[in-house]
Amino acid sequence: MEKTKLQLPLVHNELLWARPWRWAKTVFFLVSMLASLLLVCAPPLLVVLLDMLLPPALLSNFHRAANHPASLLDQVRAFHFRTSLVDLPVVSAARSLLILCAYTACGGGAAYLWVAVACSVGSVCYVLAKAAVVFGAAPDGAGLGLQGKGQLVAVEAMFLMSLALAAAHIAMAYRASCRERRRLLVYRIDVEAVRLKGGQTPKSLKQQFAV
Repeated sequence: MEKTKLQLPLVHNELLWARPWRWAKTVFFLVSMLASLLLVCAPPLLVVLLDMLLPPALLSNFHRAANHPASLLDQVRAFHFRTSLVDLPVVSAARSLLILCAYTACGGGAAYLWVAVACSVGSVCYVLAKAAVVFGAAPDGAGLGLQGKGQLVAVEAMFLMSLALAAAHIAMAYRASCRERRRLLVYRIDVEAVRLKGGQTPKSLKQQFAV
């Protein structure tokens, strides 16, 4: 008996169409997993990244526009509270690192919320005190050696950005804390439901429903 031969063109066409389809399904799976990860974990981490990247970028653009070729180390050495802005990125970086450590160690619990609130409030107080010193005596920013309204707007944007990111840290920490409390509540109810015998309701659930 003669053996039936495979139709190579059909097999080749099938492989030609199957490989892009597999790649498309793989890409869709990776995108969906990344999107779910972003929805669950990324808001606090995204705020931390923005807080660590945006202030140094704004400071670098400001010095480039003001023709200040001094390096970051030289700016730190020549730091003055009233005439220097290098401390704003340092405060943002320190705040972000502390909040990131709390988020990594405590997850979304109450400890993370309190650390985020304490760091954000402390940084806000520092930024407001610096803004009062910088713009108090000279509202036009003359103490910083600003030239033109554009540089003044850039400096004001740095202060407002630091305050906005501090508020974003608190908002993300509160959201994570609420999600953690809901998760613990559901877990506690599930554990109590497992302990039910004869359809009786636990006393804790009776008290909750009575309230």
